[in-house]
Amino acid sequence: MGLERHKSSVARIASSVRGFYERKEPFRIFHGSTNSTRPIRRSREVDISDLRNVLSVDTKTRTALVEPNVPMDRLVEATLKYGLVPPVVMEFPGITAGGGYAGTAGESSSFKYGFFDRTINYVEMVMADGSVLKASETENSDLFRGAAGAVGSLGVTTLMELQLVEAKKFVKATYHPQKTVKDSIESVHAQTLEPDNHYVDGMLFNQEHGVVVAGEMTDELPSATSIQTFSNAWDPWYYLHVKDKTRTKASPVTDYIPLAEYLFRYDRGGFWVGKSAFDYFKFPFNRYSRWWLDDFLHTRMLYKALHASGEASRYVVQDLALPYGTAESFIDYTSEKLDIWPLWLCPLKQSPAPTFHPHSGDVEADGRTPQQMLNIGVWGFGPSDPETFVSANRDLERRLRELGGMKWFYAHTYYKEDEFWNMYDRQWYDGLRQKYSATTLPSVYDKVKIDVEADRKERSESWSRWARSFWPAGGLWGIKKAIESKEYFIHRNSTWKWKP
Repeated sequence: MGLERHKSSVARIASSVRGFYERKEPFRIFHGSTNSTRPIRRSREVDISDLRNVLSVDTKTRTALVEPNVPMDRLVEATLKYGLVPPVVMEFPGITAGGGYAGTAGESSSFKYGFFDRTINYVEMVMADGSVLKASETENSDLFRGAAGAVGSLGVTTLMELQLVEAKKFVKATYHPQKTVKDSIESVHAQTLEPDNHYVDGMLFNQEHGVVVAGEMTDELPSATSIQTFSNAWDPWYYLHVKDKTRTKASPVTDYIPLAEYLFRYDRGGFWVGKSAFDYFKFPFNRYSRWWLDDFLHTRMLYKALHASGEASRYVVQDLALPYGTAESFIDYTSEKLDIWPLWLCPLKQSPAPTFHPHSGDVEADGRTPQQMLNIGVWGFGPSDPETFVSANRDLERRLRELGGMKWFYAHTYYKEDEFWNMYDRQWYDGLRQKYSATTLPSVYDKVKIDVEADRKERSESWSRWARSFWPAGGLWGIKKAIESKEYFIHRNSTWKWKP
């Protein structure tokens, strides 16, 4: 029944896409939600929002057939019933499987498995001319790799077969305190070489306090050990919990966390971005206020409010991957220029080139694994003046390239077109566009760039944007739209939380 419904939906989508192709009109894909922080402008869309189901889980092959709009919490919920879990799970429950394939999705298990798309066996895609193709490492392999990270600019993903691995009940999370940025970076790399670790990431609270987190899946819970959770309203936010447990410690500290709780440990507060809402409203930030406002402080709601408020236009939300050898210099730069803390550290196994994922061609001579890069998450308020904000982002891009790094496409991208294609293989990409009849679709550059002039014009002509620029109108409007959204009801009905 599910597969027949799926085929019917794909036929409808293919027909709609074919119409755009015959009229030689570009289109965009509407999948019902977004974790992008780029400005949203809707026109000429193909609606694929009904593709939101896990069609099957096969315990023998350890695979799952998944439609693109399945969010991570529903995916994990479906696979855990069979004692299985995806190798790479995006840390926000609302990020979708399709978004993970079409975008760049690297998480704390990506040092071992690579980006999310590297855990996919095949995808089904509706091409720009309305034809339906299957792509894998052995069939249309150039499309399979090229569409990963190309933000839907080669076709519409409608189905994927995901790899699964054995799930354990808990994650033994060990927090390794660090006293310097350099020590934190070196410790992240060292932990990726430990064979028992399934998850590795880190947090830099400031120049003198870092923590590297090593996670090992286990079914064993030592006697007299308390289970730590993070999804309930009275639970601590994860980053605050880790910060408090390591503030005065020199030796490692350990928690035992239920697996799903660990996978989505950053949901409440969106890592630490949720604190910005308290700063914006000048509202007390403590355990009681976080408990009282908990419904508004999960990532689904935070994304909706951020977009609606207009604050996304002055908020730095960037993931930037660099070679280990230049990561410290980049952090010194962000500390001086932006003074945004904490920072997230996440080691990433590189994808084979050519690719739109962050990659480095450099071979390091200091013993560090050349196949890895280190992602640095920089998330916080930037300059309030729009022109200064753009200049700061442009300078960030310049320094990133000087240090051999690349950014992820979900956020503000200001590269000029020639700058962009100096980093990526345009001949390879244009060849794919021609081969798979995708030239009527917006290009990857068209989709990710920020049109500064259009944004400037909108600021000057839009009454609603002008009104939202006055404090606290934008924030209140964002809360209103978040409450009205379906994301609020999805959050309220979420069922992945730990139940003893």
